[in-house]
Amino acid sequence: MSKELRGGYTTGCCAAAAAQAATLALYGQPVPPCIELILPDGSPVQLPVAGLSRGDESCSASIRKDAGDDPDVTHGSTVVVTVARCPGSEIRFQAGEGVGTVTLPGLAIPPGEAAINPAPRRMIEQAVRQITRDGLVITVAIPGGRELAARTFNPRLGITGGLSVLGTTGRVRPFSHEAVQETIRCSFAITLACGINDPILVPGHIGARAAERQCRIREHQLVEVGNEWGYLLKLAVTEPLERLLLLGHPGKLVKLAAGQWDTHSARSDSALPLVTGRCAELFGTAPDGTPTVEGLFQALTPTARLILGNSLADAIVASIIRTFAPAFPVAVVLTDNNGDRLGSSGDLTAWQGKESLL
Repeated sequence: MSKELRGGYTTGCCAAAAAQAATLALYGQPVPPCIELILPDGSPVQLPVAGLSRGDESCSASIRKDAGDDPDVTHGSTVVVTVARCPGSEIRFQAGEGVGTVTLPGLAIPPGEAAINPAPRRMIEQAVRQITRDGLVITVAIPGGRELAARTFNPRLGITGGLSVLGTTGRVRPFSHEAVQETIRCSFAITLACGINDPILVPGHIGARAAERQCRIREHQLVEVGNEWGYLLKLAVTEPLERLLLLGHPGKLVKLAAGQWDTHSARSDSALPLVTGRCAELFGTAPDGTPTVEGLFQALTPTARLILGNSLADAIVASIIRTFAPAFPVAVVLTDNNGDRLGSSGDLTAWQGKESLL
């Protein structure tokens, strides 16, 4: 019987609790050992205050983040919020140590602003407005965040100097599917905001390296999709793209030909039977004893590889058109683990690079 995974609290939730504790201290009020917040869904939570520093001009408080059983890089990190008065009645947000700054358009926060997302900003504002209506400067820091950010999507999203303060619900749900989709959506939004109308979708790092070898790539043209092909294709067909390229290994992309738009191995079937079946249709037989799609392709002659690869790429394009009805042309390139082309479908002229894809 599997153990139920324990949830936790987002960085934004921790920042809101720390901001309330610091504001209480700034206004000379007692700071309780735990700060109670009301989450966006109306449920109350209590977060223990890990540290408090009082000053004449500003006060700081810290909350240690507990992400539960989620493999969050910020689990155990300290979220430190410093609050200071400022003229007027506005709340201004600043990035402290370990919190990044947005540098690219397309995200929910404009370039030049601290990478504190809108929902955490609202939570923080709600938390401090229980104490004062004065103008405040709120600085959020996550010591060590610059180093942790290298293990996140932030560098690819153009967020420099540290982590993002995230969270829409205040709670961390272990292995959140929604969080993965939101990261992919942000990456695609940046691509669009940078004027890219012919993006290249790849599964991940291996696909990205293959694309760099095979294609002429502009900055921000690559979008790593992971397993969320259906999710991103639904987004893509609502945009005025000129064309779209999918590039990756057939062990992943061939699943799209069968209408499996979430290609995670736990949520989709193996591509091997599909590839084996198409191979048998084309050649009357398929290699025996090959446990992987890569192995099957390598057992074929170069000519047979290309015929099979082209046929599978055609099937992927046909499935995308049948399911999503894009108003722009779609092309597919299949590559092996070394980044060599196995087959393709569609007009690839716009992306042609060092090696001919035609």
